[in-house]
Amino acid sequence: MERAIVIRHNREELTASIHYPSKAKGNSGRCKDRVPLAVICHGFVGSRIGVDRLFVKAARELAEDGYMVIRFDYAGCGESSGNYGSEDMESMIAQTRAVLDYGIGSTDVDPQRITLIGHSLGGAVALLTAVRDRRVKNLVMWSAVGYPFNDIVKIVGREAYDQAVKTGSADHAGYAFTPVYFNSLAAFQPFQEAGKFSGDVLVIHGTSDDVIPVDYAFLYQKLFWTRPEGRCDKEIIFQGDHTFSSGPAQVQLLKRTREWMNQQEHLQEEWQNWMI
Repeated sequence: MERAIVIRHNREELTASIHYPSKAKGNSGRCKDRVPLAVICHGFVGSRIGVDRLFVKAARELAEDGYMVIRFDYAGCGESSGNYGSEDMESMIAQTRAVLDYGIGSTDVDPQRITLIGHSLGGAVALLTAVRDRRVKNLVMWSAVGYPFNDIVKIVGREAYDQAVKTGSADHAGYAFTPVYFNSLAAFQPFQEAGKFSGDVLVIHGTSDDVIPVDYAFLYQKLFWTRPEGRCDKEIIFQGDHTFSSGPAQVQLLKRTREWMNQQEHLQEEWQNWMI
């Protein structure tokens, strides 16, 4: 079962879709009646639907596996209120935490089993959120941005950035971007912050990604491996593009994500049984 909801954040209304688990996961610990939560963070000028309905499919498949899933539109994207180009990275992190608040506030959710899934810029936002919010235990990064300022300016074009700085606003894909947006991108370095997250991570990238280099996946894994705790797994999808838009690439992406997340659940269950 799924339904549309609105999550209030400051003066904005974030439109979201919540997917309820179609079966209970067999966790026999103290929270056996509770379910894990997954929150999906979309990328630059994206929406909670995703290219080729990627996030819809992911949410429905994870719900089949027993997860409660929330996918949402950042302010100014999709059906949410606000002006995306006037927001900044701090705002996107705060919005993500507001969605976590909503999900974890559900009586059915186990607060010890929280996963953030982020695509592209959403992957960087998910990581930055996880570093700041210890409730996030697992992180899944799809085609994740590594250098927010450079990567996004490459997408919109240097001319658009220069125009925003010069005139206070620049158009890209119908969105009006302010210097505030671009300056905030420059203030965050996900690669430098990767070592601060202590949970487990899955990094997935396609070899044919012409938007965000596949090399980022290898660098992310290397940085996550240097941590004193938490493991990092990597999946490289041959000929997968930035949005995994081919059938085989999408199937592999969703299959690997489900397998990894279900493995995390199994490890959590074993740990709780051992504790008992």
